[in-house]
Amino acid sequence: MKLIETRNAVGHVLCHDLTRIVPGVTKDAAFRKGHIVTPEDIPVLLSMGKDHLYVWEKTEGVLHEDEAAERLRKLCQNEGMTASPVKEGKIELKAEQTGLFRVDVERLNAINSLDEIMIATIHTNSLVHPGDKLAGTRVIPLVVEEARIQEAERLAGERPLLELLPLQRKTAAIIATGTEVHLGRIQDSFTPILEQKLSRYGISVCSKTTCPDDTAQIVSAIQAARHTGAELILCTGGMSVDPDDLTPGAIREAGARIVSYGAPVLPGAMFLLGYFEDGTPIMGLPGCVMYAKGTVMELILPRVVANVPVTKADLAGMGHGGLCLGCAECHYPICPFGK
Repeated sequence: MKLIETRNAVGHVLCHDLTRIVPGVTKDAAFRKGHIVTPEDIPVLLSMGKDHLYVWEKTEGVLHEDEAAERLRKLCQNEGMTASPVKEGKIELKAEQTGLFRVDVERLNAINSLDEIMIATIHTNSLVHPGDKLAGTRVIPLVVEEARIQEAERLAGERPLLELLPLQRKTAAIIATGTEVHLGRIQDSFTPILEQKLSRYGISVCSKTTCPDDTAQIVSAIQAARHTGAELILCTGGMSVDPDDLTPGAIREAGARIVSYGAPVLPGAMFLLGYFEDGTPIMGLPGCVMYAKGTVMELILPRVVANVPVTKADLAGMGHGGLCLGCAECHYPICPFGK
């Protein structure tokens, strides 16, 4: 790459895109990498403030920004992702399917600690849909030493930094507990909302039942739900510490291994997660799931549905970022909650 005066650039090949900004109208490349400068281009280039231009001179051991971005892209891209054409030295990855997006944060941080290199992603463990942006790669200068990219490749290792896991659990059983609901004193307004939320994950409800505040009957309902073949069991109601709130104890008595009763998330502190021996997950959902858009369930459910085991340590780590700000207009998941 060499620097020449624009007035002397006719016939030379541009080594990078040149962006032209028209406020309120467009921001795009007026001239693309590889363009051969013509006499007609000179006034346009000067009007863009380009009194000098970089033209390409291939040098051994040095990579153009486009080549470098492509090699960084290879470190990231995995199944279920599509890459954009390189533009101004940048490549973006987007989702091809609905799924759980995961990042190997430790390896990503190691690569981003190198000078002149950057890979930006959305947060790990995010639920994504087709067309959602996942990541972008580029180098900072117009050219970079190939050794820098080789070091990034060494740090990345054999596996891509990113993965997009399909949502595998497709059916759920809902057990609404509470004598007042079971006897019809009040309408069960939780189940319809939960069905609506589950539909966003492609989950259909294969059984719905109500139970009074009676441990034996809740246990029986859980066991019956397991016999339906439901891939996920959700219990609503009875999740606080009042004397009549028996759901956590009934889940344990039904044979589930309890990962945690309680989570450092608001809304959602009274959340319970457990697993049966065959791997079927069961959740005890606090009342906030009924009235809030973003709750502990929205943070945990994508992992559970993608068959990613959730541990006590995972839940403990959610305290940082686990406080909902209660905005007047909720924009979840485009907000700090759970991040």
